Amino acid sequence: MAHANSFANTVIRARGLWKVYGAGGTELRALCDVNLEIRSGQLTLLMGPSGSGKTTLLSILGCILRASSGNLELLGQEVTALPERDLPRLRRDLIGFVFQGFNLFPALTAVENVALALDLRGVAARPARRRAEQLLVEVGLKDRMHAFPGDLSGGQKQRVAIARALAGDPPILLADEPTAALDSTSGRTVIDLLQRLAHQHARAVVMVTHDPRVLSYGDRILHLEDGRLVREQLPGRDLSLSTPFAPATAAQFSELVPGEF
Repeated sequence: MAHANSFANTVIRARGLWKVYGAGGTELRALCDVNLEIRSGQLTLLMGPSGSGKTTLLSILGCILRASSGNLELLGQEVTALPERDLPRLRRDLIGFVFQGFNLFPALTAVENVALALDLRGVAARPARRRAEQLLVEVGLKDRMHAFPGDLSGGQKQRVAIARALAGDPPILLADEPTAALDSTSGRTVIDLLQRLAHQHARAVVMVTHDPRVLSYGDRILHLEDGRLVREQLPGRDLSLSTPFAPATAAQFSELVPGEF
């Protein structure tokens, strides 16, 4: 059953987000007037056909891309107009990123990959190593922490990537197609982990996906088409988003038809 957190706090609020490339006859509208709220304790899925704007939206929410217009707040802080020099600190302190391609350093072991993320945050070597080992235990890789990426399965690499994303204990976790390249067993392990990070650790987890196998894990499913949010799917309900939508309440949640991995 999908988890409903009636005490969830809004950690991301977007109003009127547009992302436009080019101008005139070459203008491309990647995002069109997107309004959304993302809350802690929930796993939110972003779905839609290729080119619908999912990754663009995720990149703007993660302060990797800037919107052409609109407003974005992270934990109540307006970030739209922040100078570029402030964005790395914001990403470091508030956001963990998980990518389809893992982005691990092949010459470093699993524990070294995670410890490196802590080193970049100024954590001393020994505490960084201890924290990296703890994170790998938490994602179920106690026996593989000294393995190199080339000796790990796809699912194990993705769990190392998730451990690395958690190194700074961020309140927001953004994942771009984390199960796309995985087999059914590995995919289930990764989505179970992401759901647990949302439900048991009160993180806001946002996941871009084409994978229909993960639908039953989402607390909210936001559908994009041609750069617009067109539909919000809650367990038991399906809402049109032709107008801005109100935050969901716990009473709106009921069990999804289980999906199969």
